[in-house]
Amino acid sequence: MKRVGGLVAQILRHDNFLVAFHRAARGKRFRAEVREFQNGLPSWLASIAERLFAGSFTFGRFHQFLILDPKERIITAPCFEERVVHHAIMNICEPELDRWLIDDTFACRVGRGREAAVQRAMQFCRSQGWCLKLDIRKYFDSINQDRLLELLTRRFKEVRLQGLFEQIVRSFRGTQRIGLPIGSLMSQHFANFYLGRFDRYVKESLRVHGYVRYMDDLLLWGEDRRELQRVQRECELFVDNELRLEFKPGQVRRVEQGISFLGCRLFPTHVELNRRSKQRWQRRVRFLEKAYRLGLLSDLELQQRVTSLTAFARGACVRSWKFRASVLEPLLVDEP
Repeated sequence: MKRVGGLVAQILRHDNFLVAFHRAARGKRFRAEVREFQNGLPSWLASIAERLFAGSFTFGRFHQFLILDPKERIITAPCFEERVVHHAIMNICEPELDRWLIDDTFACRVGRGREAAVQRAMQFCRSQGWCLKLDIRKYFDSINQDRLLELLTRRFKEVRLQGLFEQIVRSFRGTQRIGLPIGSLMSQHFANFYLGRFDRYVKESLRVHGYVRYMDDLLLWGEDRRELQRVQRECELFVDNELRLEFKPGQVRRVEQGISFLGCRLFPTHVELNRRSKQRWQRRVRFLEKAYRLGLLSDLELQQRVTSLTAFARGACVRSWKFRASVLEPLLVDEP
């Protein structure tokens, strides 16, 4: 694919930075650093553009926090000013990264996402007998920075943009040259892009028709168990040799037994929420109910939050619908 250029000038445009600010501030406008930034918005944006142009912008000003749901993770998030820069870069570069990806990759892409990935996986569950489930071990922590930058250089030809990418990538564990921070917008897009070569290897070299990837969660379908086991060995060799990654032990099983994917269990005839997702859903609904009864949420806010939670399970079968109804029924919003 032909390398692209002429993007740095677009990144440095004032209108692009203005859009980047509003995207970075979404849901965070009451934070002190965001309010300070907004109060001096024109001067802040001009300062960022000048420092980027001069090559003096400082990357790597992170803060870390721990989350426990659904599993323990350390989130490494950049400061707000750096978030604005990430959005400004991705406003322009995301379409070019997206062009490299195949249709059956669903994370970090406009118009796709989790629900679309589940629906596409269900199409293959209805037409194929066996499924291979693969998951990369400690994916974000294992991405080889040198290899990532090499792949980005093959896609983008401007030396200044390549330098920006290197500054951003090296700002996290630069001396170790491995890993991307969980919690950064550009990390998500870079991580999704990093497996683009693997996607093409599966589709074009191994000729696997049934394939769906959501970030580092992968499903491959076929009609023969032994053939999928052979495909698994080829995949393991490829990610080791080409991407310096390692898969967790894979699972080959009949589709009728149910396939775990993105918090759901997929069958040829229906989709169910898995046990962990149901437990997490129950905890969140109970938390919202308690917050409402304490007066921390209005009727409208409660409705919006519950609607958002319900969307998580959208597309699941009638059994999951009954489960949702049983959890929501006690949520009586007409009582104080």
